[in-house]
Amino acid sequence: MVAIEKLGIILSPTENPFENDGVFNPGIYQEGNTIHVLYRAVEHGNYSTIGYAKLDGPTKLLERNKQPLIIRDFEYEKHGVEDSRIVKIEDTYYITYTAYDGVNAMGALATSRDLIHFEKHGIITPHVNYNEYESYVNYCDHHKLNPKYHQYYNLFAQIGLVSDEFRLLRDKDVVLFPRKINGKFVMLHRIWPGIQIVEFEHWKDLTEAFWRAYIINLVDYIVLDPKDIFEVNYIGAGGPPIETEYGWLLIYHGVQETTKGKTYHAKAALLQLDNPKIELSRLPFPLFSPTKKWEMEGKVSNVVFPTGHALFGNDLYIYYGVGDKHIAVAKLDINELLLELRKQP
Repeated sequence: MVAIEKLGIILSPTENPFENDGVFNPGIYQEGNTIHVLYRAVEHGNYSTIGYAKLDGPTKLLERNKQPLIIRDFEYEKHGVEDSRIVKIEDTYYITYTAYDGVNAMGALATSRDLIHFEKHGIITPHVNYNEYESYVNYCDHHKLNPKYHQYYNLFAQIGLVSDEFRLLRDKDVVLFPRKINGKFVMLHRIWPGIQIVEFEHWKDLTEAFWRAYIINLVDYIVLDPKDIFEVNYIGAGGPPIETEYGWLLIYHGVQETTKGKTYHAKAALLQLDNPKIELSRLPFPLFSPTKKWEMEGKVSNVVFPTGHALFGNDLYIYYGVGDKHIAVAKLDINELLLELRKQP
C-alpha cells in the first residue's frame, strides 16, 4: 500500500453567483512554487464556468478571482464549461474541458499564451450520434472489445432515443500529455467505459474522417479498460500524465458499483514512455477512496475525482474534487508510488 496523507479541503463555494453551488474538479498547472488552479465553478441551476485561484506552494491561497476565467460562449457549451485540464507545450497553454449543452457532453479545447486571454477552438472529440457510433464500432473485433462499449447505444435503443441524431457520443476526461511524443500531440480521452489514446500532428487533423477511421479501429487505441472491482463500472483520466524515468505516471478515477450506488476511487497506472498506449502496470487497489465526511457526503456522495497534481521534491500533491462540492488535496511520496507500481505483475 502507498501511504496517503489527506490535507483536507482548500477551496469551497462562495457567495459569488458563478460559484455558489459547487467548486470542484480543478485543472492544475505548476510554475515553480506557484500553482494555477482552473476549477469548475457551478452556480445554482447546474451551470458551470471555469474559476481561477493561485496558490503559493501546494496549499496556501494567494488570490482568487471573483469572476469566471472562462465562460460559456457557444451553443455547444451553453450549460457548462466543465472539468478543465491544463498543460503548457512550448509557449502555449492548452486547456481541454468538457463542453455540455444540456444533453451532450463532449471534449473541447481552448488555448492561451498568458492565462488571461483565451481562444476557443470548439469540439475536438468525435461528432457522431449513437447510430453512427454503433455502425463504426461494430467493425471492431468483438473478441477484443469490452461489451460495455455498446452500452450507451443499447440503453438509448431501449428507451427509444437511439434515432435522435442530435444525441451525440459522450467523450469526456480529455487530457493532453505535457509534451509532444515523437513529434506529435498525444491525448487521452474517455469513450465509455475505458481510456483511449489519440496521436496527431495538427489539431486540424481531427476531422470527421479521422474519427470515423479511429472508431472503426477503436480496440487499437484503448490504453486502459476497467479491470478490478474498484473500477468495474468505468474509468477516466485524471490530470496530465507525469513523466518519470520508469514511464508515464497516470492518476485516474475508477468507479465501483455498490449497493449504495457508485463510489469513485483514485487509481494509478504506469504507461510506456515512448509508446504510452502500452500499459506497464496499474495498482490493483485505490490510491485513496472516499473516507472523510466531506468526501462521502455532497451534491454527489462518495466521490474523489483527481484532476491535477503538483510535485515538490518527492512529494506529489494530488488535487481532486470531492462530492461535486469542494476541492481537496492529498499528498504521497512519488517514489513510493512508483516502487509499488513496478512491483505489479
